[in-house]
Amino acid sequence: MKLRKAKFAIGDVVKHRIFPFRGVIFDVDPEFNNTEEWWLSIPEEIRPAKDQPFYHLLAENEETEYIAYVSEQNLLPDTSGEPLRHPQISDVFERGPNGGYRIRASIAN
Repeated sequence: MKLRKAKFAIGDVVKHRIFPFRGVIFDVDPEFNNTEEWWLSIPEEIRPAKDQPFYHLLAENEETEYIAYVSEQNLLPDTSGEPLRHPQISDVFERGPNGGYRIRASIAN
């Protein structure tokens, strides 16, 4: 199986193409790396292929903040420029001048 290059990078702000949530990427798996039970819990008609990058997000919707695990096929760039409110963002990232997020220097070392 040939691995695809990830389309998104750590610190990118993305939104889900189907569900109303957005988040910042804090980790990337080159292919599916979760449980079979998790994968099978996704309705078959929208279940993603396993042979693509999957992203860990500090995610939020209108009601709450959480961690999400999302396939590349279900993500789009979020170009709104709106800051995210997830409480863990400031532990990992600082906001850059372009409105994006970059790993805090204390975390990168």
